[in-house]
Amino acid sequence: MSGFGYFSHDISGFEAQGTPDLYKRWCAFGLMSSHSRLHGNSSYRVPWNFDEESCDVLRHWTKLKGRLMPYIWAQGQKTHATGLPMMRAMVIDFPNDRTCHALDTQYMLGDSLLVAPIFNENGTAFWYLPEGEWTDIQSGEVLQGGKWYEKRFDYFSMPLFAKPGSIVVYGDFKRSFTYDYAQNAEAVIYGLADGASAETTVYDADSSEILHVSAQRSGREIFVKLSGKTDSVRVTSAQGLNVKISG
Repeated sequence: MSGFGYFSHDISGFEAQGTPDLYKRWCAFGLMSSHSRLHGNSSYRVPWNFDEESCDVLRHWTKLKGRLMPYIWAQGQKTHATGLPMMRAMVIDFPNDRTCHALDTQYMLGDSLLVAPIFNENGTAFWYLPEGEWTDIQSGEVLQGGKWYEKRFDYFSMPLFAKPGSIVVYGDFKRSFTYDYAQNAEAVIYGLADGASAETTVYDADSSEILHVSAQRSGREIFVKLSGKTDSVRVTSAQGLNVKISG
């Protein structure tokens, strides 16, 4: 659980060649990892070798990871400084939740994102959410924690939830994964309880801090402080609360 700070796997497997279904599910899993690779032994793992839809699926998850790069890169900084793995077992973050002790088909990607890949051909996911208000970062659906869930997903979705009380920064991704992570960025505040606070930091490609966001909720308002490169940064609340920003 703690031997590797960064973890990768060959999308659809190293040996032989998987089915299009396996490839598309693995694209979601592979892109929501610390780093991602299309790599195999006996064949190229390019999507058009599987089917046309695989191209669309890989493009979808690649774009999402590109938008998440401010968050992912910041988590990489933490891993470098502390050794805490970017992809980690649920029990590491939730040691007091006994249900998390044995979970082995879902994980935390950094501090704030829960990922539950799909491991069957009918597209059904089974996942557990610890206590709190969790938000699907793609659909915006909010689920209450402390319980198990079961749902079928298409190839463009899977359980991918923001932890309660977190701030995730999305970047203005175009093509390269190395870009200005603060330019036209959006900081989304998820599941912040009344009276609670949260913060996050964004780094540039040289690992220098370029943006810091802190938030404090009081009733239906969230008071946000920004520092660093703030000119084009937007801050929103996934709960629809009123956000007030100060520099």
